[in-house]
Amino acid sequence: MFLEKLSWRYAAKKMDPSKTVPEDLVAQIVEAIRMAPTSSGVQPFELFVIRNKEIREAIRPVAWDQAQITDGSHLLVFASWDNYTEDRIDAVVAQMVEERGDSELLQAYYSNLKDMLLPRPAEQNAAHAAHQAYIALGFALAAAAELGVDSTPMEGFDPEQVDEILDLKSKGLRSKVLLPLGYRQEEGDWLLPMPKVRKAKSALVTEID
Repeated sequence: MFLEKLSWRYAAKKMDPSKTVPEDLVAQIVEAIRMAPTSSGVQPFELFVIRNKEIREAIRPVAWDQAQITDGSHLLVFASWDNYTEDRIDAVVAQMVEERGDSELLQAYYSNLKDMLLPRPAEQNAAHAAHQAYIALGFALAAAAELGVDSTPMEGFDPEQVDEILDLKSKGLRSKVLLPLGYRQEEGDWLLPMPKVRKAKSALVTEID
């Protein structure tokens, strides 16, 4: 049951370096990320799937020396656009036309979107793009749990250093969140035996009928 899988998942603090997530499971997690909804279907981020040990070893020291980065078998880096541009939105429109066909409604919609987004400050647009990457992160966490793969979302890193390691600035991207994938090592993980703590429904949810 899906909710049981969500109860099973936690932010693994210790991953078993001897275990590798099978590529077919990684592919399913990546596909869940690709299928995640984003504002206006723009998908203003890119995903880096890093298996390379040397690159993960370079990232670990600028990510608070979190061992999951190297003990997990894969590191996902969500890198969002640094701004919305006419070229980027036009590329979205071109794909829409190719796959759905052209229409006045489609052209008008994305013309209005450009009129709204392009005059805004780059930092405002970058923040909006980052929000879309976080929607995809949620899908990745849920998909990993469903597949029995451990994952640990991380904001504890120096984004400028990660951007430099992955040469993201030249691509108009900014690293926003890291997600190591692997399998929990039960021995030595202080968090694993602890009960999951979440707000009661009464404290979190307001029902408006």
